[in-house]
Amino acid sequence: MGYNIAIDGPAGAGKSTIAKQVAKEKGFIYVDTGAMYRGLAVHFLQNGIDPQDTKEIEEACRNAEVTIGYEDGNQQIYLNGENITSRLRQEEVGNMASKSSAVPKVREKLLDLQRTLAAEKDVVMDGRDIGTNVLPQADVKVFLTADARTRAKRRYDELTAKGISCNLDEIESDIRERDERDMNRETAPLKQAEDAVLIDSSHMSIPEVVSKILSLCK
Repeated sequence: MGYNIAIDGPAGAGKSTIAKQVAKEKGFIYVDTGAMYRGLAVHFLQNGIDPQDTKEIEEACRNAEVTIGYEDGNQQIYLNGENITSRLRQEEVGNMASKSSAVPKVREKLLDLQRTLAAEKDVVMDGRDIGTNVLPQADVKVFLTADARTRAKRRYDELTAKGISCNLDEIESDIRERDERDMNRETAPLKQAEDAVLIDSSHMSIPEVVSKILSLCK
């Protein structure tokens, strides 16, 4: 069995950034489960699937194969053999992923891959339900959060740095809606595991959060 670190939390909490740093410090593999759901979301968007149509989503899952690869230590997501990593951070992809991930068939499709990786390798895995559902026996569990405005500002800064025009208030509204969906979905809702350590990063730097998580590892 590998040594598993599970990091859960809402959209924009900085899970991916923190998890990558922790994995680098520990020499572990970083597994971004959100990217896997976004990979399926790209497939749904390419095929014009209505995010409210559960049957269409379930049918589309049959023709999609999402796999993980690593190039220079960086995780890459492949959809039916095509590297789609560059598309994953688009807002429409994130919204589709948030809606479609509530469909049980979508979660089932990716769950086996995630658990197999964790069983075979030392991993840092982030997502919405890692500590509660995907890896309930993880060695370290963290619930990483920040207030909605802080998360929106981080996302705004990230997008504007890439030259993408966006509106801070709209991003915050989107984040609040996504939180509501993630916390209230029937299948594997976003919540803090009973044995997870809560870290509010609203007023913490990235190195401070990384250091806190590393201090939890034995």
